[in-house]
Amino acid sequence: MAGGAFVAQGGRHYEGGVTVFVVVTCLVAAMGGLIFGYDLGISGGVTSMEQFLIKFFPSVHKKMTDETGNENAYCKFDSHLLTLFTSSLYVAALVASFFASTITRVFGRKPTMFLGGLVFLVGSILNGVAEGVVVLIIGRLLLGVGVGFANQSVPVYLSEMAPAKIRGALNMGFQMAITIGILVANLVNYGTAKIKGGWGWRVSLALAAVPAIMMTVGAIFLPETPNSILERGNQEKAKKMLQRIRGTDNVEEEFQDLLEASEAAKQVDHPWTNILQPRYRPQLIAVGVMIGLKFGVNGLGTLTSTEANLVLFFICAYVAAFAWSWGPLGWLVPSEICPLEIRSAGQAINVSVNMFFTFIIAQGFLALLCHLKFGLFFFFAGFVIIMTIFVAFFVPETKNVPIEEINRVWKAHWFWGKYIPVEAVIGGKVDKSSGHV
Repeated sequence: MAGGAFVAQGGRHYEGGVTVFVVVTCLVAAMGGLIFGYDLGISGGVTSMEQFLIKFFPSVHKKMTDETGNENAYCKFDSHLLTLFTSSLYVAALVASFFASTITRVFGRKPTMFLGGLVFLVGSILNGVAEGVVVLIIGRLLLGVGVGFANQSVPVYLSEMAPAKIRGALNMGFQMAITIGILVANLVNYGTAKIKGGWGWRVSLALAAVPAIMMTVGAIFLPETPNSILERGNQEKAKKMLQRIRGTDNVEEEFQDLLEASEAAKQVDHPWTNILQPRYRPQLIAVGVMIGLKFGVNGLGTLTSTEANLVLFFICAYVAAFAWSWGPLGWLVPSEICPLEIRSAGQAINVSVNMFFTFIIAQGFLALLCHLKFGLFFFFAGFVIIMTIFVAFFVPETKNVPIEEINRVWKAHWFWGKYIPVEAVIGGKVDKSSGHV
């Protein structure tokens, strides 16, 4: 990527290696992604179950089972109430992320994960026993609060615990957990849809309690990150924790950098105000063709078994590509690029922006599909092109750079460097002729 690859070579190399303790700790923490993944996978399957639709969304069920051949295939699921059930989670996650930011900064990463798992557990119970749309959506909102807390705290926790050389690999455990959650949810939906009596949807929704319990219990036993311990003023405990996760007593250099970052963070009274300052600005698909050919613009038509399998293959290819690129990096990069003093606020913005646009897409997707038809797939393909161009020119490489030295990357970048003052780079001086730190 442009602008940052050479900086990694100039990053400090601390003592210590990859310990079993830190790997296990990060794997346990990454389980927080299970709740998000399970919900993503389960909601889509449940909303297509006949008994679920009959009970909560009868008008959608009527359109879905229309056999006259006159019902537009693009518009069968176009219901604002149905999309509200799906998208309400993302609104709740958006709002919750800002509260989670304060809890993460003041009380630590562990309590935030614990609260997220606990609230998600309550939401899954309400969804499983719901008899009306109101309780169903309240449960959904609580799930959103849990997701907001988890997505706020887990990526930050992983970035702070992991050694620089494997930070990306360990942080991607969060996306791996999301993907596993989606897979498990789809397998659950496949099984519960076959349950006679029409109550399989309750099992699907209630089983969200399993990843919630895993996250809640896991958070109890996880250690706090050295960065978080320092934020609350306990230097000796923070140093001992750093020694434990690095597997060596010789952590003086890294600890000193963490200490300097912590002291700088304490000078910031209002991270939400400071994050607007110039120095933090750098941190701030084939399916459409086939569907268009078969359904045109009137939405009338069918897919043969072979054609349906080909569409499924293309969708799976898209999901796979997303899972090894935008999926994990959308959580990894924001969690590691912010200085300690604004890290919680920065992650909250990341989560809230993610949830906001997910809400917009979830709330408007069925209506857009109804109006744009197969063109909707090309609409999103255009955004992929824009995102790719942005990454190529404006996102620097952060591989092997210690998390507290990330400002070196931004200072050396051809565009963002002008926003980063020299004093923001820990122990660094800038060669004005080359721009290198």
